[in-house]
Amino acid sequence: MTQTFIPGKDAALEDSIARFQQKLLDLGFHIEEASWLNPVPNVWSVHIRDKECALCFTNGKGATKKAALASALGEYFERLSTNYFFADFWLGETIANGPFVHYPNEKWFPLTENDDVPEGLLDARLRAFYDPENELTGSQLIDLQSGNEARGVCGLPFTRQSDNQTVYIPMNIIGNLYVSNGMSAGNTRNEARVQGLSEVFERYVKNCIIAESISLPEIPAEVMARYPAVMESISTLEAEGFPIFAYDGSLGGKYPVICVVLFNPANGTCFASFGAHPDFGVALERTVTELLQGRGLKDLDVFTPPTFDDEEVAEHTNLETHFIDSSGLISWDLFKQDADYPFTDWTFSGTTEEEFATLMAIFAAEDKEVYIADYEHLGVYACRIIVPGMSDIYPAEDLWLANNNMGSHLRETLLSLPGSAWNKEDYLNLIEQLDEEGFDDFTRVRELLGLATGADNGWYTLRVGELKAMLALAGGDLEQALIWTEWTMEFNSSVFSPARANYYRCLQTLLLLSQEDTRQPLQYLNAFIKMYGAEAVEAASAALSGEAAFYGLPAVDHDLQAFPAHQSLLKAYDKLQRAKATYWSK
Repeated sequence: MTQTFIPGKDAALEDSIARFQQKLLDLGFHIEEASWLNPVPNVWSVHIRDKECALCFTNGKGATKKAALASALGEYFERLSTNYFFADFWLGETIANGPFVHYPNEKWFPLTENDDVPEGLLDARLRAFYDPENELTGSQLIDLQSGNEARGVCGLPFTRQSDNQTVYIPMNIIGNLYVSNGMSAGNTRNEARVQGLSEVFERYVKNCIIAESISLPEIPAEVMARYPAVMESISTLEAEGFPIFAYDGSLGGKYPVICVVLFNPANGTCFASFGAHPDFGVALERTVTELLQGRGLKDLDVFTPPTFDDEEVAEHTNLETHFIDSSGLISWDLFKQDADYPFTDWTFSGTTEEEFATLMAIFAAEDKEVYIADYEHLGVYACRIIVPGMSDIYPAEDLWLANNNMGSHLRETLLSLPGSAWNKEDYLNLIEQLDEEGFDDFTRVRELLGLATGADNGWYTLRVGELKAMLALAGGDLEQALIWTEWTMEFNSSVFSPARANYYRCLQTLLLLSQEDTRQPLQYLNAFIKMYGAEAVEAASAALSGEAAFYGLPAVDHDLQAFPAHQSLLKAYDKLQRAKATYWSK
C-alpha cells in the first residue's frame, strides 16, 4: 500500500485512516462519508457523520482527499474523546447518578451551605481570572450534562504545565467559556498537542488582528512560489472572480499564524480565513483549505462587506461570529498598503516534540499558564488545552450572563406543560418568572433545557417568546397572548413548517376576533375553515379556550422517550461510557 506522509503528521495518512476507522468500528460507531467537495485544485473537504446519530458529525479539510478524510476522522476522535458532541445536552437522571458522568477520574465537590465555590477547585491564578470579585457561587458551576446539585460541582483534572500539578477545573467553566477551542487528536501525544496549541494561537491572534484592525503584510510572491499547490488553488479562485490576499499573521514573527482573505466583488463582501502551525507551509495550506471547507464556489456570497466602523468590528459578538463561521465584519484597515508589521519569513518547525516545546516557550514568554487534559481511552491520543486569557471563546462574565445551566431548574416544569391542568394564574406566574430570571425571548427552549428534540415537533422551533404566547393562552390572558402570538409570527415564522405557520395565522385571527365584542364568532366559522382548514381552526379554538394551549408540543416523559434524537445521542454516549470504564479499570 502507498504510504503518504505530510508535514506535521507522525504517521502515514493511509495508516491513520485505517486505524481511526477500525477503532470507531471497535467502539460501535458506524460512520459514513456524507458529502465531498473539491471546488478548486488541492482543496478537499468532507462531512462525515454517525449513521445512527445525526448530531455526531465532523468536517475535514486537506490538500488531498486522503488528508481531508484523515482530518475529519481525527476531529471525530477529538470530539468523542473530549465528550464535545454532548456538550450542549442534558444526559438524564441515570447518567447524572451513575458511577461517573464525564470520566472516571472526575472529582465531585459538594455545594457548601453559603454556596461559595468549593475548596479544591481551580488554583489561585484561575480563581483570580474567572472570579476577580469573589462573586461566583458553587451552584453556578453545576454542569449542564448532569444538572445534579445533590452531587455538587464536577471538576475535571488538568495538568498545569509549569509544574505538572493536577488542577480540577469545573466542567461548567470548560463548556461555557472554551467550547471546542484547544481540542485535538493525533497519531501521537506531541502531534495532537502541537495541533491544539496551534489552534489556540490561531484564534487568539485572529481575534487580536480583527479587534484591533491591524494591517498585515502580504506574503511576497517569491515566498508564495515555494508552495505551488497552494498557488494553483489561489490562481483558480482568482480566475473564478475571487481576488485573494495572503498575509503573514505572525505579528512580526511572534506567532505561527497565516491569514488569507477572499474578496467577492459580485456583492462587495470578504471572508478572512486564519490558520496556524509551526511549519509555514502547513499553516498556509491549512488557511487556504479552511477558506473553502464545506463550501463550493457558489457558497461564497454569504459574507459581509468590509467596514470602517472599527468599534463594531471589535465588539465581542462580532468576534464570536468569526469563531462560529467566520462571517463577521472585517475592517478595511486590514488591507492598508502600509502594514503595521514587516513581513517575517518565519518557521517554528522541527519534530513534533520540538514543536511542542517551541510553542510552549511562546506561552511562557507571555506569562500564560497552560493546562492540558490528555485522553487515550478510545485508543487514539487526544487532548483538551486551556490557556486562560488566550483560548477563551467567551468572557468569564458569561458564567453569570449566559451560563448553559441557566434553564436546568425549569426543565421538569416546562416538559410537563403539554397536557397539564394547572390553575390559570400559575401559567401567568411562569411568564413572570421567565421575565424575572432574565431569559431572552429569542432563546430556543430546547437549548435552554439541553435537549435534542429532533426537527419533527414544536419543541424544535419553540422560543421563549412563543412559549409565553402559549402560557398566556393557558392562563386566559388573551391580550397578552395576542402580543406574543404576533411576536412569534414576526420573529419565528420563517422556521415554521407550513402547517405551524398556518396555525399561527389562524390563532392571530381568532385572538383579534375575541377583542371584537359586537361580532359573533360563528358567523365567520365557514370562512375561517376555507381560509385555514378545519384542523387549524379546531386547534386554534382549543388554544383560545385554554383547553389545549401547547400546540404541537408532544408530552415528554421523565426519560425523554418522546425525543428519538435525544435517545440516539444517549446511546452514542453509552458506548463512550463503556470504553471509559474499561480503560480506567485497567
